[in-house]
Amino acid sequence: MTVLDPGLIQDHNHRLLRHVASDYEHLGEQLARRHIDIDAVRQKVAAFGVAIPSWGVGTGGTRFARFPGPGEPRNVFDKLQDCGVIWQLARATPGVSLHIPWDQCSDWPALRAVADGYGLGFDAINSNTFSDQPGQAHSYKFGSLSHTDAGTRAQAVAHNIECVAIGQRIGSKALTVWVGDGSNFPGQQHLRRAFERYLDSARQIYAALPDDWRMFVEHKICEPAFYGTVIQDWGSSYLAASALGPKAQCLVDLGHHAPNVNIEMIVARLIAAGKLAGFHFNDSKYGDDDLDAGSIAPYRLFLVFNELVAAAHEKLAFEPAYMLDQSHNVTDPIESLMTSAAQVQRSYAQALIVERSLLDAAQQANDALLASQTLKRGFETDVTPILQRVRLDAGGAIDPVAVYRASGYRQRVAKDRPASAGSGGGIV
Repeated sequence: MTVLDPGLIQDHNHRLLRHVASDYEHLGEQLARRHIDIDAVRQKVAAFGVAIPSWGVGTGGTRFARFPGPGEPRNVFDKLQDCGVIWQLARATPGVSLHIPWDQCSDWPALRAVADGYGLGFDAINSNTFSDQPGQAHSYKFGSLSHTDAGTRAQAVAHNIECVAIGQRIGSKALTVWVGDGSNFPGQQHLRRAFERYLDSARQIYAALPDDWRMFVEHKICEPAFYGTVIQDWGSSYLAASALGPKAQCLVDLGHHAPNVNIEMIVARLIAAGKLAGFHFNDSKYGDDDLDAGSIAPYRLFLVFNELVAAAHEKLAFEPAYMLDQSHNVTDPIESLMTSAAQVQRSYAQALIVERSLLDAAQQANDALLASQTLKRGFETDVTPILQRVRLDAGGAIDPVAVYRASGYRQRVAKDRPASAGSGGGIV
């Protein structure tokens, strides 16, 4: 089942075929001089996929307001349709990550059937105990899994276990747990006891996991708790995941760190410890901005992938999950998600063409300049022809944004989907 007319994609691709072939051949000659097989790189990039967050296809916002865009999804089925468009054009996003209870559904088997029709699967399922829902008995204003009240903690645990049950029905294999628990004033909370309460609650969730599932522990330095967040950095995340057991691992969101933190070093440490769950890709200028991946610091994204490729090259055992996590206030979410997916692919391809043996030798010899130059040569190489060939070979669009705009999809769905309200805070 396709959302857009395949003929439109073919027509746009036909105009660019000659240029893509020429550019790919030229890049192949460059890489061959470095003893790198461009076709082998292309095959690895083609096998790579990053999941789309269901909430990402709606319009995000600022802390103070949200400005709705035309044709926003009305429900989870509309969200899947938008994800189907992204998959059809970009061919890099085979999975969708749901967020409960944002994604309400009365017929989960039907939802899974629709996803299958689009060629989509379901990635990790996300729980929500950071905001109150209509009708819930206990408020999360002062925390959830770490709340001082046992009833509130039990409610949060039950919600996570419910998410696991939903995930089983749609084919997910992981639960992502992020909590906004913490304090805004010194002395407000007993810091050690709060962490102990979190662990006690998390152990109950962990015990409910199926044998083939993983639990992704996600940290965030601040927000909404600005003084002391319970799971505030990768150290707390690692402590929690280690205490829970082998199915618990640490999720790295690129925006959830203090300024200037060496994220690629965190990735290296978690790989070595066998605790890297995966990534939420986005970018930031000041904090957890949730900007498009690579829009601010593409070299940092490349350095993260350099650690991943190096670990694979050294045949270390790890299986990270990849997802985009970004919100859009001034762009069409579908366009931003397609370009972010391509940027993640680009960083992966750039890391794949780093000359590993030369880099290893330079590092071993303490040749700082040669090591830096070798790494930068991979980053500075334009791998666009590889990405274009990957999309072309998979039946996608050589230029996804151009085809999407030519399709008139946004204007078409805007006629069927009523405009949503724009008041209130816009944080996703």
